[in-house]
Amino acid sequence: MRPIGDLTMPGSSSSLNLSMDTFAAPILFESFHRRLRFRRHPANPVLPPLADKPLECGCCMNPWVLRDGDTWRLWYAGGDSDGHRRICLATSPVDDPAAWTRHGVVLDIGEPGAFDANWVVLPHVVRVNGRWHLYYTGNSGTGKGLSAFPGIGLAVSDDGERWQRHPGPVLAPSGREGDPDRYGIAGGSVLPVACPDGSTEWRFYYTGCPTLGDTVFLDQQKTICLAVSRDGIDWQKLGMVMSRIPERDYVNVAAAGPVVWREDGGYRMVYSAIGTRWGYYSICYAESDDGMQWRRGVDAGDDLVLSPSGDGWEQQMVEYPSLHREGDGWRLFYCGNGYGRTGIGTAVGADEANA
Repeated sequence: MRPIGDLTMPGSSSSLNLSMDTFAAPILFESFHRRLRFRRHPANPVLPPLADKPLECGCCMNPWVLRDGDTWRLWYAGGDSDGHRRICLATSPVDDPAAWTRHGVVLDIGEPGAFDANWVVLPHVVRVNGRWHLYYTGNSGTGKGLSAFPGIGLAVSDDGERWQRHPGPVLAPSGREGDPDRYGIAGGSVLPVACPDGSTEWRFYYTGCPTLGDTVFLDQQKTICLAVSRDGIDWQKLGMVMSRIPERDYVNVAAAGPVVWREDGGYRMVYSAIGTRWGYYSICYAESDDGMQWRRGVDAGDDLVLSPSGDGWEQQMVEYPSLHREGDGWRLFYCGNGYGRTGIGTAVGADEANA
């Protein structure tokens, strides 16, 4: 398999520099400039777990896709029969996203006692200052609920094939009462933003866990947070930029797993929402002018772009989106029931102007 070439990502870089220490964004019930709508692939799930693949027999979850010429490269977390999860790679032709060649594990679990000793999940691959960065979320195997996720790790590569771990997590829970990532932390997406002085600032939109408790509103509450960096390694946290919406029963528990990109001078986001309507995840959409304050739509349902469907592989939940431009539209990858226990699916979508 050849090294990664000129992989393209959604969006471009151009915005302002941030200097604030912390920020807690309000919920903006404002109209979108446009909305996203998707049509599912008839062959879904296109990347299911396979019984004859020992390291991918339990689940295929957390897709992250980049385009390399005429090829899709899909990083994802594969689960084994013992419950461990590792980052794997698969490729397919761009014109046939149901025909995957699996290349196996590219990043294994960490050493015993490490923050990533049990799982390495939520891969996100981006080119930072001339090198490939693979950000991932570690699960230590200890701790209650989301506190078992004690850090976001990093592996670096010159060719996109051979990865070297950076020591320890590059982002960790704060442990401070009242912080949006007090107890646990998980990945999202990283993008470059051009600063007024001509330099580049990197933004990391990630998931924070502020609470633990016996109810779903405490145990599963997640928020979307922001950190910034000049080198993609040392990060300054700026605080929460998105929270749940109590009035909307599909996102009244949590907002998590953000994928953010720049377009037409603004910011766009798809993310995973937890709500009491289904009891699990759906996929939602938001827009922003500055990447800090996010429009969520005027009415309930405006921001809901993909929900559980049918009586099969995605009847329970749809979550952890990754998307990429495909012609004038979008190609979406996401996982289904049981956090990928039924595999990864795909859909095509288009932007619709807001009426």
